[in-house]
Amino acid sequence: LAARLLRRYRRRPPELWFTYHNYHKAPDWLGPEVSRTLEIPYVVAEASLARKQAAGPWTAGYAASLNGIAGADLVLAMTRRDLPELAAAVPPERLRLFPPFLDATPFVAAARRRPSRHDMPPRLLAVAMMRRDVKLVSYRLLAEALQLLANLPWRLDLVGDGEARDEVASLFALFGGRVRQLGAQPAAALADVYAAADLYVWPACGEAYGMALLEAQAAGVPVIAGSEGGVADIVADGSTGLLVEPRSPSAFAAAVRALLGDPERRRAMGAAAQARVLARHDLAPARARMTDALASIGVAACASA
Repeated sequence: LAARLLRRYRRRPPELWFTYHNYHKAPDWLGPEVSRTLEIPYVVAEASLARKQAAGPWTAGYAASLNGIAGADLVLAMTRRDLPELAAAVPPERLRLFPPFLDATPFVAAARRRPSRHDMPPRLLAVAMMRRDVKLVSYRLLAEALQLLANLPWRLDLVGDGEARDEVASLFALFGGRVRQLGAQPAAALADVYAAADLYVWPACGEAYGMALLEAQAAGVPVIAGSEGGVADIVADGSTGLLVEPRSPSAFAAAVRALLGDPERRRAMGAAAQARVLARHDLAPARARMTDALASIGVAACASA
């Protein structure tokens, strides 16, 4: 494939090769060879290195991912969690922190349409795939935490689907009508689902960072999450939400209890969350960061969106 691409590109070489998420399970087998041969910049976004994968079933993939990452002209790390391993392979001038981003427009618009919910129990929300991996671990922990809050007024909406849907339904069956499983929702409807919530709750077991946590904040909803992975990069503890001890139902329940009983604090955190997303994680700041990053390797970004 690399040879075929080189035959095609020799007539009109691209300005650069841009690869997303180069890691041991999905290394970029083509980009390093093509970019070196054509002498064009090679850029990797959301790269990660796990040295423990250097030996074992992923040896070949790890070696290939390391080859691409170490030789890249620019590596964009999405969270601080990835920086130490990458810094061991990438010179500092080629490594940049590039926070996760989204288009906040539909979420901000949905927040303006937020329905009035006076004198109603606070509505909690979780949005996640229903897989038999760390996602199911998070669902289980959430159910355990809410059992500790059974005497308080709240409702919970669960958005998601997958092979573990029956297990998830079983975990929350004891709450009866307090919990609604809304299944998978189309992207066009999700913004309003977020905006209708008072508090986003997700234990975040094994999360790289959690785009749903970012979407909830863009809709002006404060977040309670476990402090795992890169979650702390997108949730400002004490300002846009609360981060708790990972995988502790009691710590999670305590944080939910604190915000359930403090609607003014929830509203203040929600406003701070949306403001932080607009300043740090929206398309405009991401575009500015990308323009600056590409300029550092001599590539002019396209002026149009």
